[in-house]
Amino acid sequence: MSSGEIGHEQENVSMLYGKLDELRERTSKRLAVALTDEAENDQAKVERDAAAARYTERLGHLDAAENGLCFGRLDFRDGEHFHIGRIGITDDEGDYEPLLLDWRAPAARPFYLATAAAPGDVRRRRHIRTSGRTVTAVHDETLDPDSAGPEGLVGEAALLAALDAGRTGRMGDIVETIQAEQDRIIRSGHRGVLVVQGGPGTGKTAVALHRAAFLLYTHRDVLSRRGVLIVGPNTTFLRYIGEVLPSLGESGVLLSTVAELFPGVLGDRVEPDETVAVKGRAAMAEVLAGALADRQWVPDEVLEVAGETDTLQLDGATCRGIRDHARESLLPHNEARRIVVTEVIGTLAGQVVRRLGGTDLVDDGEIKRICADLIGDEGVQAAIDTLWPSLSPQRFLDDLFGSPERLASAAPELTERERAALLREPGGWSAADVPLLDEAAELLGADERLTAVLAEREHRRRVEYAQGVLEIAHGSRSTDHDVLSAADLVDAEWLAARHEAPDHRTTAERAAADRSWTFGHVIVDEAQELSPMAWRMLMRRCPTRWMTLVGDVAQTGDPAGTSSWEAVLDPYVRDRWRLERLNVNYRMPAEVMAVAADVLAALGTALEPPRSVRETGVVPWHTGPDALAEIVAAEAALPGTLAVIAPEGRLADLAEALPDAVLGDPESPFSILGVRQAKGLEFDSVVLVDPARIVAESARGLNDLYVALTRTTQRLGVVHSGDLPATLARLRHR
Repeated sequence: MSSGEIGHEQENVSMLYGKLDELRERTSKRLAVALTDEAENDQAKVERDAAAARYTERLGHLDAAENGLCFGRLDFRDGEHFHIGRIGITDDEGDYEPLLLDWRAPAARPFYLATAAAPGDVRRRRHIRTSGRTVTAVHDETLDPDSAGPEGLVGEAALLAALDAGRTGRMGDIVETIQAEQDRIIRSGHRGVLVVQGGPGTGKTAVALHRAAFLLYTHRDVLSRRGVLIVGPNTTFLRYIGEVLPSLGESGVLLSTVAELFPGVLGDRVEPDETVAVKGRAAMAEVLAGALADRQWVPDEVLEVAGETDTLQLDGATCRGIRDHARESLLPHNEARRIVVTEVIGTLAGQVVRRLGGTDLVDDGEIKRICADLIGDEGVQAAIDTLWPSLSPQRFLDDLFGSPERLASAAPELTERERAALLREPGGWSAADVPLLDEAAELLGADERLTAVLAEREHRRRVEYAQGVLEIAHGSRSTDHDVLSAADLVDAEWLAARHEAPDHRTTAERAAADRSWTFGHVIVDEAQELSPMAWRMLMRRCPTRWMTLVGDVAQTGDPAGTSSWEAVLDPYVRDRWRLERLNVNYRMPAEVMAVAADVLAALGTALEPPRSVRETGVVPWHTGPDALAEIVAAEAALPGTLAVIAPEGRLADLAEALPDAVLGDPESPFSILGVRQAKGLEFDSVVLVDPARIVAESARGLNDLYVALTRTTQRLGVVHSGDLPATLARLRHR
């Protein structure tokens, strides 16, 4: 491209950055005014805080657009043209004509859909590459049927340049190179469950993240209030994708793993695969319901209630009636407890009244006093706790998993071995426990006593702070004792209530702290990994069932994961979901995909391997273990990132043998990872160690091997001892 065209685009890009700076300055001034505004009443405070939040969000969008503000241009056959970028900018000094189209705007869509075979009204598409605020290159595509590229690719030169670029340990956005099959999914108007099935390298994750940005752009009124939840397979993956949405101008999204979805709990306890598989079954919902029913106890004959002055009795029939009344209310366990308390106190008070001579001798005031005494009696409270204990989800699961007797009673349908797999000592929680804690919280409801204690604790904190304020004011009062101070006019209780701090947390922050929060949209990456119990938890988070699920059932590695989207979704939406497929592999060269395709065939699925868009001429190889250190050193010396992927049981000894590598950190240029740590990530080069052991380590060993082989963007090597697995016969001996 001529220097004149680059210079022309530089003028336009410089003008756009000038507009961006003006927008930033204007928004910053408005934010400063909002923050310093002294609101005179509650309504004014609400309006001030809303304005401050709005300007803060707008500044975030403007800051995110700094890198790659303008990346494209569309020239139409009628002579009109538009520039495409990360945000929309209009000419506010003229007729508000668009100077830059937001990539998500309908008018920008031809940039991603027009091809030489089907150009529509587009005459030319221009890709503009920048470094900072400087235009470095311009690539033009003249769209005519005689210039169609492979696979109908859009912006082939820009796409291949992006694919060949070295990796950094963090995922980048693909806003400049979105392809037609990806754009169709990103902009889908489907308001139910959208499933995106795609093999490795097809851009599933990028599509999911860009869909989140698109939905926030088109449905901001709904999603800004309820938020978007993105669930990933592990924290490493979330760090890897963490910069994508901010780069697209969106920061109000909650990124989480399943292990982090129960506030106050981090599921990082390691458990055997057998335990994970049992905890993930849908049948565990019935187990927990049965275990809770067992805690709603009824004595066979009589429960002795030892009061301070007398011993009272609750017979089995009375307790059964009280239990049945509480259950018939259909309230969660802890909330139904007040029914039990009321009826137990009423029954015991009746016994006391009869011993005092009956209602003829005991008036209503005395009866109320008797009831109050009974409620405060430790023996009575102990009896109520025996019949219907107040439980937290954590205590409930600890009690269940710590008792063979409780498990045997609650889970007769499990085998003895499966129940033994659930037994554990208290202390920490696993990722598989989190959906069970969430299920227990649904069954239990709020612990009213705990809620009251926490509320009282927070109230005392505010009152103590207010009292300190008043004491400072009193100590600073005038020596003229006829002058009133603040402490003479108000007390700490009034001041604490008056100045309760507003909640300035973002939607994502409030949602993360609230287990009962329901989201406007939920996106699940590596969705095939979720257990049936995890799906129950996520469906509670999204009662509208507006979800985007991306994954590949051929890559399922979790013991409780799925190999069928129907099995996942039928319990919740029956056939009311849409399946979209991604068929083009953008990550791996064709030489690597050919090796992985043999493993896919051995899995026995009906899935076709994705088609690769490029070849590198570098043939994947295999060799024995003696050359490991030398080969890895040579790969590490090349540009880009290198990952040594190995069985879990070999990670420690490989870390000793390869001291320059960083164990478990995919953001490092040279890392050693297990298969599950590497899931969803990509590296310029991969050296796979001991593939036979990877296959043997789990019931889904071939799936894990398929995942490990498909992490590379450039080069693949396999180091092994003994015979090479038959599925890797295409590898060239080195």
